[in-house]
Order: sequence, then C-alpha cells, then structure tokens
Amino acid sequence: MENVVNDLNVFLSDLNVFYRKLQNYHWNIVGPHFFVLHAKLEEYYDEINSQIDEIAEHILMLGKQPLGTMKDYLEKTCIAEANNEKVNDNIVLDNVIKDYGTLLQKVTKIKKDADEQNLYDTSSLMDDFISSYTKHLWMLKQSLEK
Repeated sequence: MENVVNDLNVFLSDLNVFYRKLQNYHWNIVGPHFFVLHAKLEEYYDEINSQIDEIAEHILMLGKQPLGTMKDYLEKTCIAEANNEKVNDNIVLDNVIKDYGTLLQKVTKIKKDADEQNLYDTSSLMDDFISSYTKHLWMLKQSLEK
C-alpha cells in the first residue's frame, strides 16, 4: 500500500501545481480566444480544486498523511509551473493538454497498482479521474482542429 499512497501524494502534488498553473493562465491569457479560455480555465481549476480535497481525504481514509505544503508539492511534482507573464492561447492549450496527459498517465498507473493490491476504493476513485481527463483531452484536442 505504501507505493500507492506515495503515488497518491505525488498526484496530489501534481494537482496542486496544476491548479496554480491553470489559475495563472486564467489571469494572464490574452488573444482572440480570451473570453472562451478565461472561462474554461476557471472551470478546470475549480474542478481540480475539488479533486485536491478528494485525494487528500482519500489518503487520510487509508490511514496515511497527505502532503500539504507548497515545498512538498514542488519537490514531488512533474508539472511545470506557469510563468508570471501574459500568455497566448496556443501556449495555454499545448501546456494544458500536456499536463492533462501526464495526470491521465498517473491515475492509470495508480488504478493498476491499486487493483493489484486489492485497494478497490482507490481503484474506483481513479476511474472517475480517468474518465474526466480523457474527456478533457478529447475536447481540448478538438479545439485545435481546423
């Protein structure tokens, strides 16, 4: 179970950094798609915020301690922070697609490991994330079609 909890804490770190990145992009997006992306980014970071709480509480339900400091998150995450600067829609879309892809890989691995260790509540929880991230990726990629 320790490896699953460790992976959940890494995922929690990724979610926290991704949340900040989405909010940063929300504040700093510029260009012709400002209105659409500004609203969509807020939708995404609100959803990620709920997922942060869900994962932290799940770690507690497993009898373990969730990470809770930015220092911890930055040491564990593989999600790159956004810069404090204006950013156009192409950069935002490319990075958000990349980061949702990373999150999808993480939750898929957690599900597999949880199944192998008979942690079915963890596995079931990952199903929701897999479904959500898969749909977000499909929709984001559709927005790039010409």
